[in-house]
Amino acid sequence: MRVIGIDPGLRNMGWGVIDMDGPRLRHVANGICHSQPDGTLAARLLDLHAQLTEVMERFAPDTAAVEQTFVNKDAVATLKLGSARGIALLVPAQAGLEVGEYAPNAVKKAVVGVGKAAKEQVDHMVRMQLPGVEIAGPDAADALAIAICHAFHSQSARSMVLAGGAR
Repeated sequence: MRVIGIDPGLRNMGWGVIDMDGPRLRHVANGICHSQPDGTLAARLLDLHAQLTEVMERFAPDTAAVEQTFVNKDAVATLKLGSARGIALLVPAQAGLEVGEYAPNAVKKAVVGVGKAAKEQVDHMVRMQLPGVEIAGPDAADALAIAICHAFHSQSARSMVLAGGAR
């Protein structure tokens, strides 16, 4: 199963693609979609949509996962991030994929074992689980962590279905 993880951001939208073969995970690719900071919101969203669509077409994932947005003190920034998150949900849905959504602390707990892990710990554990990976930046590392989290959750769900069906 091929999984794409997406870390939504209006300026930098991280993405990471992994293959899951049973308990084995293998890095496929990762990167960051960049929007022009001086463009209008609509133009920036269109730019992110086009770039992420290209990633989806190039790597043809079977499933997708997106990090849930946290609400911060700046309502305008939160709304803009929500718009970018909409693109992160829309593009895989347009490709016919189901999209899992995970809170940041759930991703950290799945990858590091602790829900309040620092970004450096997440990056380190992603590198441990995907040996030899070259990560395009912090947003791509987060996206790979989201993909790993989704792979673990998908594997657990599949195991439960098989166990229930074996009775």
